Amino acid sequence: MTIVGINFGALLGGTVIIETLFAIPGIGFRLINAINQRDIIVIQGITVFIATAYVVINTIVDLFYAVIDPRIRKA
Repeated sequence: MTIVGINFGALLGGTVIIETLFAIPGIGFRLINAINQRDIIVIQGITVFIATAYVVINTIVDLFYAVIDPRIRKA
Protein backbone atom coordinates (compact mmCIF):
# COMPACT_ATOMS: atom_id res chain seq x y z
CA MET A 1 0.00 0.00 0.00
CA THR A 2 2.75 2.43 0.88
CA ILE A 3 4.51 1.80 -2.40
CA VAL A 4 1.31 2.59 -4.33
CA GLY A 5 1.02 5.99 -2.60
CA ILE A 6 4.67 6.83 -3.18
CA ASN A 7 4.53 5.70 -6.80
CA PHE A 8 1.52 7.90 -7.43
CA GLY A 9 3.48 10.86 -6.11
CA ALA A 10 6.32 10.04 -8.47
CA LEU A 11 3.80 9.71 -11.28
CA LEU A 12 2.54 13.23 -10.57
CA GLY A 13 6.06 14.57 -10.65
CA GLY A 14 6.83 12.65 -13.81
CA THR A 15 3.98 14.27 -15.70
CA VAL A 16 5.99 17.47 -15.95
CA ILE A 17 8.86 15.67 -17.67
CA ILE A 18 6.76 13.40 -19.91
CA GLU A 19 4.40 16.15 -21.06
CA THR A 20 7.33 18.38 -21.88
CA LEU A 21 9.23 15.70 -23.80
CA PHE A 22 6.26 14.62 -25.90
CA ALA A 23 4.54 18.05 -26.11
CA ILE A 24 1.36 16.70 -24.57
CA PRO A 25 -0.92 19.49 -23.37
CA GLY A 26 -1.53 19.06 -19.68
CA ILE A 27 -0.73 20.40 -16.25
CA GLY A 28 2.99 19.60 -16.52
CA PHE A 29 3.31 21.26 -19.90
CA ARG A 30 1.46 24.31 -18.56
CA LEU A 31 3.83 24.45 -15.58
CA ILE A 32 6.90 24.52 -17.85
CA ASN A 33 5.29 27.24 -20.00
CA ALA A 34 4.52 29.27 -16.87
CA ILE A 35 8.12 28.91 -15.70
CA ASN A 36 9.41 30.10 -19.08
CA GLN A 37 7.01 33.07 -19.04
CA ARG A 38 7.71 33.81 -15.35
CA ASP A 39 4.02 33.58 -14.48
CA ILE A 40 4.33 33.25 -10.71
CA ILE A 41 0.60 32.88 -9.97
CA VAL A 42 0.24 29.89 -12.30
CA ILE A 43 3.42 28.30 -10.96
CA GLN A 44 2.15 28.63 -7.40
CA GLY A 45 -1.29 27.31 -8.31
CA ILE A 46 0.00 24.22 -10.08
CA THR A 47 2.54 23.55 -7.34
CA VAL A 48 -0.13 23.79 -4.64
CA PHE A 49 -2.43 21.54 -6.68
CA ILE A 50 0.23 18.84 -7.10
CA ALA A 51 1.27 19.07 -3.44
CA THR A 52 -2.36 18.86 -2.28
CA ALA A 53 -3.02 15.87 -4.52
CA TYR A 54 0.07 14.15 -3.10
CA VAL A 55 -1.00 14.80 0.50
CA VAL A 56 -4.60 13.69 -0.13
CA ILE A 57 -3.49 10.46 -1.79
CA ASN A 58 -1.08 9.64 1.03
CA THR A 59 -3.81 10.38 3.59
CA ILE A 60 -6.20 8.03 1.79
CA VAL A 61 -3.52 5.34 1.77
CA ASP A 62 -2.96 5.81 5.52
CA LEU A 63 -6.69 5.63 6.23
CA PHE A 64 -6.99 2.55 4.06
CA TYR A 65 -4.51 0.77 6.32
CA ALA A 66 -7.20 0.60 9.03
CA VAL A 67 -9.48 -1.22 6.61
CA ILE A 68 -6.83 -3.73 5.59
CA ASP A 69 -5.09 -4.33 8.92
CA PRO A 70 -7.38 -4.69 11.96
CA ARG A 71 -4.45 -4.21 14.38
CA ILE A 72 -4.29 -0.52 13.42
CA ARG A 73 -7.96 0.26 14.21
CA LYS A 74 -8.68 2.32 17.31
CA ALA A 75 -10.27 0.55 20.24
